[in-house]
Amino acid sequence: MTISPPRSALYIPASNARALEKAPSLDCDAVIIDLEDAVHPDARDDAREQMRTVAKIWPSRPRLLAVRINPLQSEWGTEDLIAALAIRPGAIVLPKAESPQEITALGEAFNEFDLPVRPQIWAMIETPRGLLNAPAMAELGLHQRHGLAAFIAGTNDLAKATGVRSADAMQPWLMHILLAARAGGLAVLDGVHNDFRDIDGFEAACHAARGRGFDGKTLIHPSQIEPANRIFAPSADEIAEARAIKTAFALPENAGKGVIEIDGRMVERLHLEQAEAILAKAVHS
Repeated sequence: MTISPPRSALYIPASNARALEKAPSLDCDAVIIDLEDAVHPDARDDAREQMRTVAKIWPSRPRLLAVRINPLQSEWGTEDLIAALAIRPGAIVLPKAESPQEITALGEAFNEFDLPVRPQIWAMIETPRGLLNAPAMAELGLHQRHGLAAFIAGTNDLAKATGVRSADAMQPWLMHILLAARAGGLAVLDGVHNDFRDIDGFEAACHAARGRGFDGKTLIHPSQIEPANRIFAPSADEIAEARAIKTAFALPENAGKGVIEIDGRMVERLHLEQAEAILAKAVHS
């Protein structure tokens, strides 16, 4: 399954029926139905059933539907996975991923189900051990059979686990996640901005994340969708430049050339690859 990296991925608690019913009308690129942190342990059975019930009556699907389950080794993980796969999501979000074995175990668990299309796996990096093992986990992205397609930075849990309260102090960790993801050919999403009323602060966080190379941001409120979509989308100037590069390399006289000149600037084929990625993202914007 080929899915363009989402600019905006909104968490919706599986226990919130009203929010689930509104999901198809939202403009976010992805909806992540949350069966993990957003659901009290005593309410998990009801939340799973509610997710299944509401998903059946949706008039249309969100652009991309993902479900965050509990870790498979937890007492809730298997039941979460069964409920999640019943609604045919495009991705399963694995929280607190800490080893390649956990990711491969999830992929192997898919084999127990009759799935017309296997979902992607999005692994959350949100513990110290997960952070240290991010490069090893990202290596699975180089082998499509494992299904790993994205990392999500779990900044709240990282802060809780380490005691780090400074956003500046966390920047090296975010770049570590970004570099590991890119080494494995993965998409990568930034963590949430907790104050959904602080739109200015949220926009600043989106600009910072985009500057670091992240593809998009995870969200906690619909008010954050428009800024995320706008900021993580290619700009008009970026699209125009990408089209010019693609057009120039397509000219017969440039066939087979590794470097060409465009408006007095030397442009390599690596820039063509970047241009094609920008144009692909623009199509999904």
